[in-house]
Amino acid sequence: MLWSGWGDPAKAADLPEPIRKLLHEVLGVRPPRGRAADFGEVRLPAVALSPLVLTELRGVVGADHVRFDDDARIRHTRGKSTPDLLRMRAGDGSDAPDAVVLPGSHEEVLAVLATCAAHRVAVVPFGGGTSVVGGLVASRQGFAGVVALDLARLNRLVAVDRESMVAEMEPGLRAPQAEQLLAGHGLTLGHFPQSFEYATLGGFAAARSSGQASAGYGRFDDMVVGMTVATPRGTLDLGRAPASAAGPDLRQVILGSEGAFGVITSLRLRVRPAPAERVYEGWRFESFAAGSAALRRLVQEGAVPTVLRLSDETETMIGLARPSEIGAPSAGAGCLAIAGYEGFSEVPALRERVAAVASGLGGVYLGPGPGESWAHGRYSAPYLRDSLLAAGATVETLETAGFWSNLPRLYEAVRLSLHASLGSPLVMCHISHVYGTGASLYFTVVTAQADDPVGQWEAAKRSVNEAIVTAGGTISHHHGVGRDHREAHAFEIGDLGVEILRGIKDRLDPGGILNPGVLVAPEKSVS
Repeated sequence: MLWSGWGDPAKAADLPEPIRKLLHEVLGVRPPRGRAADFGEVRLPAVALSPLVLTELRGVVGADHVRFDDDARIRHTRGKSTPDLLRMRAGDGSDAPDAVVLPGSHEEVLAVLATCAAHRVAVVPFGGGTSVVGGLVASRQGFAGVVALDLARLNRLVAVDRESMVAEMEPGLRAPQAEQLLAGHGLTLGHFPQSFEYATLGGFAAARSSGQASAGYGRFDDMVVGMTVATPRGTLDLGRAPASAAGPDLRQVILGSEGAFGVITSLRLRVRPAPAERVYEGWRFESFAAGSAALRRLVQEGAVPTVLRLSDETETMIGLARPSEIGAPSAGAGCLAIAGYEGFSEVPALRERVAAVASGLGGVYLGPGPGESWAHGRYSAPYLRDSLLAAGATVETLETAGFWSNLPRLYEAVRLSLHASLGSPLVMCHISHVYGTGASLYFTVVTAQADDPVGQWEAAKRSVNEAIVTAGGTISHHHGVGRDHREAHAFEIGDLGVEILRGIKDRLDPGGILNPGVLVAPEKSVS
């Protein structure tokens, strides 16, 4: 993955001149004053780990699997949020780990954690490096150093139980690898988030990821039927039945914990037969309110496609639902909805049910073109962000979720906050995940870069976080908490909720070495 941007460097492209001109005329975007730093210009702190610690870590995983060269350190610095990328483009490698450790087994993970606990070394579990909420930046205060625990060597499909439709897989598997291995058995996870090409299964579980086909396949945490977790205190082996009333479900303690409570070393996941048919199509609604009403009716009546998305008027006009065709003329006013169907003989009947509901609520069928265009470009948006950053625009995403009755209030609160803090930005939104009781809202924001673009966005982010919790939304539907949402998350769950999380961490990680500063707010930040 590109160290200062997203994905494959070969796929990065400059914005066409007409788009640059439009950005300047509409938003006042100007080219950045200085050029982006080259790889060799990244400023790294000296390695803080003692020779003794490095020797002990080599003894656990082998000398070849403990790296502290510049290449390894830079590529394990931070995640892929816009502030992360802006800092890397400025040559700021101050958050780089001191070393990258690559264990090859659950036992080696346990031994690495024991070594780091003994020497007060912070450990950041690292999968695909795709966090966009500051989830890969550990606090150094009080620690003798920081290591990135890269799980890339834990990349096997361990077993397939076809009778139970469960597959045991290791956390370092990237999503495309996992799908390829399952395809050999005629199976799929059906988990396709925008980070699909680079994210790992362990990262999906640790952040409670939700894929673009969640309406049909469910969220990733719905797929986890069991897991093995390494902690500084020992091993947790969770999940032995499809459902249980044996007390609170401890899997839920680890899911979404972002490496702060333990390191997932194995996942037992629900799988599905690979679909025989895939159909994607488009609908147009007069307004975001009308389209939202249609989505609500579909999900509440059980006529739910595998993929169900709705762009608001601005996102539809810009064409962001088709990132590979950004700037192309939009076919009329209104809001674009994408419906996708993956399955078998039931697909035609489900399409008819969806069509009856959508058309009855004012939807206009647009045929397969918009759906196929969306499917073709579904992983392209992060590359567009890189192009916009290079052109002098600050662009970032944020997401939330709420109940249907509160969704309009939440939508307006986020938009008003962004306009108040950024002047006159371009704010786009879509619904990408739906439930009987509510839905997610996913915003994309574009504005001209200020002299301090990191500070510019951090101020806007603080404001919008406050707006979300005040308006009754959750601070994150699928990106996680990390550091960026930590204070707002504390407000969302309350002081007692924070105490519970801190108590769990203290019990599983008494030295506090696991991803310190992520997820759990420090004592002083809780009112």
